[in-house]
Amino acid sequence: MGLAINYDAKFVRQDLVAGLTVAAISLPQAMAYALLAGVDPRFGLYSAIVVTFIASVFGSSSHLINGPTSAISLVVFAALSVFDTDQRVEAAEAMFMLGAMVGAIQIFIAVFRLGDLTRYISESVILGFMAAASLLLAIGQLGNAFGVREKGTGAQHIFYRLWLTFTSGDAINLKALAATVATLVLALAFRKIVQRYRWPQFDMLAALVVVAVVAFLAGWTVPDHAGKTAIGVTASVPASLPVPHIPEIKLAWIGDLAPDAFAIAFLGLLEALAIAKAIANKTRQPLDYNRQILAEGLANLVGGFFRCLPGSGSLSRSAINYQAGAATRFSGILAASFVAIALLVLAPLAPYVPKSALAALLLLTAARLIDFKRLAYTMRATRVDAGVLVVTAVTALAFGLDQAILVGVALSVLLFVPRAAKLKVTELVVDGDNIVRAKRMSDSENRDFLIYDFEGDLFFGVAPELERAFGHIKSQLALKGVDKVLLRLKRVRNPDVVSLEHLQHFLKEAQANGVDVWLAGVRPDLFAALGRLQFFDWFPESHVLLHGNEENSATLAAIKRIRQSLPHREPADTQAKLYYLV
Repeated sequence: MGLAINYDAKFVRQDLVAGLTVAAISLPQAMAYALLAGVDPRFGLYSAIVVTFIASVFGSSSHLINGPTSAISLVVFAALSVFDTDQRVEAAEAMFMLGAMVGAIQIFIAVFRLGDLTRYISESVILGFMAAASLLLAIGQLGNAFGVREKGTGAQHIFYRLWLTFTSGDAINLKALAATVATLVLALAFRKIVQRYRWPQFDMLAALVVVAVVAFLAGWTVPDHAGKTAIGVTASVPASLPVPHIPEIKLAWIGDLAPDAFAIAFLGLLEALAIAKAIANKTRQPLDYNRQILAEGLANLVGGFFRCLPGSGSLSRSAINYQAGAATRFSGILAASFVAIALLVLAPLAPYVPKSALAALLLLTAARLIDFKRLAYTMRATRVDAGVLVVTAVTALAFGLDQAILVGVALSVLLFVPRAAKLKVTELVVDGDNIVRAKRMSDSENRDFLIYDFEGDLFFGVAPELERAFGHIKSQLALKGVDKVLLRLKRVRNPDVVSLEHLQHFLKEAQANGVDVWLAGVRPDLFAALGRLQFFDWFPESHVLLHGNEENSATLAAIKRIRQSLPHREPADTQAKLYYLV
């Protein structure tokens, strides 16, 4: 549904309510995800403005909300782990450059229309990644939740840093722990109230505000004479909108960040397209996947020049946008605008938001991200699915999320190629009832001509099978003394140069041996390729029958022509009604 199609007052109300609801949850999430990525909270808020706005303007989905997400933030944190804690400025500049790199990669994918390749990434990879990401998200927030200062460096493994954090002598801050527990309890209680009365989903924001107010009244977030607070608070956020900023570029950073940029680019597209597809299945909205990918890339590229945290489609905010009744993409534009207004108005209050309260919201988000039923279903489905899920999850926990997504993509490709590289070749017969069907063991041999049905993708991966198939056909022609053969190509797809070369060699060799070859059910892409390669300079174009419908079957038409060319066949036979069961 476009923004300019029948956009009336009803749609305005729907998008207004949805935009307000999404903005309410975007505020705490944006700050929390920036904290998760190890950067200034304002960069998360900037992302909730710029990335959300750009993706909504150029996207295809009416309900997808882009911006900072937990999974992307975790990968950003891993990417920035090469910087020490005192290198905050350098880490921020590297993050801006990373966002621009991610956007450029996604735009490249969109321009060359490679978006369909994302469908070859196994669902098991996504489930394994999300399960591990959720666990890492929770682990990374335990220090804040207990009010314990995080120990170790970003270069060390997260489990080792967790061990250092809780065994290095710092006592648990009971006030911070109380704020964590209170936030969790209130968020769960408010969620039930919201669901029961079908109110806008302000539950997370309401819980954060209540805990922040109580902590302030108790004096926990008020600095003492030394400038210290009883519990950790978020950094101050300037009351200003994001402005253009050219990221600092260092060649050393490009080498370090390139694998993470590819991982975030693919992960972001998988997240966004999966969410958009899931909602579109309910709304029946047609999606333009390459357009959506272009929107993702533009949002991250522009965001990199506005000091934004890289983003993607948000499952929670998109679901809320849909449930709140959003009618068009304008709801996302409104949500970004409301976050911008809130940033200007509420920024002075940011230093009074307890880190432990934000950590509680992230712990809650982590728990909700794990789909235990889906995990159990996948583990029971097949050994391959279970294996891919486990390998992806273990890789994420052992080596990091950036490595996990790359390993998962590689696994999906390795599992897909052998399945795709299957060429099915079936010999057909015309039985006594003039029905064209697959040949059975009990059928007599074809005397006058042979028919073979090809099915599969004609790409380089099937070259050995294609060569064996043509070899078998040539041997059968010689064995049976037949000089006519029909190749049914209705079910072949995506011919490439290797398969076309094999076809050319077969046709020329058959021609040299006096064998008459017919091609039936040829699809437009194959026919166009034959023309470009000048096949018709030496192969009769009349022997190529294009793919038609069942009433105008190219296969049956070719059989009739072959029969008409047989010198000993009676004319009545050529006029008999043909049927097929293939």
